[in-house]
This record gives sequence, C-alpha cells and structure tokens, in this order.
Amino acid sequence: MRALIFAAGRGERMRPLTLATPKPLLSVAGKPLIVWHLEALSRAGVVDVVINTAHLAAQFPATLGDGSRYGVRIAYSHEGDEPLETGGGMRRALPLLGDAPFIVVNGDIWCDYDYARVPREPSGLAHLVLVDNPLQHAKGDFTLDADGFVGDSERDRLTFAGIGVYRPAIIAGETRETFKLAPFLYAAARERRVTGEHHRGAWTDVGTPERLAELDHRIRG
Repeated sequence: MRALIFAAGRGERMRPLTLATPKPLLSVAGKPLIVWHLEALSRAGVVDVVINTAHLAAQFPATLGDGSRYGVRIAYSHEGDEPLETGGGMRRALPLLGDAPFIVVNGDIWCDYDYARVPREPSGLAHLVLVDNPLQHAKGDFTLDADGFVGDSERDRLTFAGIGVYRPAIIAGETRETFKLAPFLYAAARERRVTGEHHRGAWTDVGTPERLAELDHRIRG
C-alpha cells in the first residue's frame, strides 16, 4: 500500500517559523514532524511514500533524501511555487500513487494512530480516521454512525484527523488543477460511500507555534 503526505502548504498560521522552514519539517522532540509519519508508515509496512511539495520545496529532499534512513522510498510531487490545495495535490500525485487505494496523511498533524489498522480496500470511496473535537475546532467535521458510515449532519460531529484511505475514483473526472478535497468527501459521505473509525488516542493539529511547543513538551515529558 502506498501513501501520500500533504506537505505543500505555506503554514501561514505558523509564521514566523514557516518563513524559513516548511511546517512539516519543524522539529518535534528532536526530529521533523514529517519524520514521525514516515517512521509510523514504515512500521505498518508502507514502503512507497509520495510527498507533495510547493513552499520551500527544496528543503524536503535536502532533509529527507530518498527515505531509506526511515525505511521507506520517497517520491516527490512538486507543484510549483503555489500549492494546488488538497484535491489538486492528490490529482497531481496520482501517477506516482497508482490505481489501488492509498493512505493520505496531513503533514501538519501528530498522531499515535497505527497505520496497520487502515483498510487496504475500503468498502466505498474513502475511509477516514476521526478524533474527538479539539478546543479550536469544537463543531467538528463529520458524524460516524453505528454501522461505521461517515455523515455530515450537524449533531454529534467528530473532527477529521487528517488521516484516511482513498480510492483514486473519489476525484474521477475532475479537470481543475487547483481544488479542495473536502467537497468530494462530503458528497461521497451523503451517498454513504465513506466509512470511518474513531481514534481515541493522542492527536494534535500542529496549527500554531503554541501548539507546536505544547506538543514538543508533552512528547519529551
């Protein structure tokens, strides 16, 4: 199974830290945030990893190389100077990901989720990992019913963890270069073509310098 790590964003909420360093390369407990993902994917048996890049793109291969030191093989999907958003980034990376379902991870989260748990063949178009709503996102994103289907009603929502498995067909027919993935997820969820699970372990959206510092302190402690 292959994986895509979203790492192309500018990290504007993390400024001034991201003026010189892409957010996924910021250090957490002594190693870049993205390395935590690479090592976790490797432990789960995922060997081929695609990283999409835009902002300060040259720093990724300079820091991570070909991935061999982390037990993976890295291919880079460069989007140019401007990121193509999540949907556009996925579409650009599809030739490197192949036709089978693949894992997608947001490069700006930290989570103790075991990637070996994800379904290799989701029953629908996608399978999402959801977590309890953090303070900064109290309204959540999706619901999860007793049968494991993800929905978009307004009550009892959970937050999308930024970890999922997708079939390439979820964006089939889209011709735009730059677009967001979320509308496709919501549309598929309304058709009961998205399953999910509730991860109750550790998870952090590393969206501000304060949250980065808190995460670093917690892991070191």
